[in-house]
Amino acid sequence: MGDLDTEHPWAARIADESGVVVISVGYRLASEHPFPAALDDAYAVLTWAAGHAAELGTDPARLAVGSHSAGGGLGAAAALRARDQHGPAIRCQLLNQPELDDRQQTWSARHFTDTPWFNRDKVTASWRHYLGSQPATPYAAPARATDLSGLPPAYIATAELCPNRDEDITYAQRLLQAGVSVELHQWPGTFHGSQAILSADVSQRQITELAAALRRALAE
Repeated sequence: MGDLDTEHPWAARIADESGVVVISVGYRLASEHPFPAALDDAYAVLTWAAGHAAELGTDPARLAVGSHSAGGGLGAAAALRARDQHGPAIRCQLLNQPELDDRQQTWSARHFTDTPWFNRDKVTASWRHYLGSQPATPYAAPARATDLSGLPPAYIATAELCPNRDEDITYAQRLLQAGVSVELHQWPGTFHGSQAILSADVSQRQITELAAALRRALAE
């Protein structure tokens, strides 16, 4: 579900408002291509971007990863993999309502069964398609990682009526406890993906905040 074309408007807005180069990854989708296909694709682009900075007009020491929803989970997983495999140095994780925990044991994951657009049943289906018959690992579900130390600083945004809300807040707390700098923003009255309603003032503020966080992280 989704591709480069459907996500291009978001990438363009973030690029325009932050003033940085944004690369969209056309990663392979489940269920035809279950884990680790999407992560392998995202990580390949990360390493490519680090090695082709001169062509891109970018600084290889100023890289960020992240996205929204499943893409946010891939950003968190790419940061874990880069740390563990001594890959490209990442300056920031920009995680907007990321999907991080296949276990669905938090209060929001258990109780948000009829929330707009994204609910418990859809979360369950997405993990089933993504994992296939494989057990979840930290690279598939970053919330399963036991050691979060040494990861890049993170900006994590959550929506009040999103099943992912509590796992994202918990992940932010665990990062802080591991010594990782975190900015956490909980948007009241919003639901998963509601920033697509561009006429809403809160949507405009969300997008502006994401871009500003990215700009600050890469300017430091």
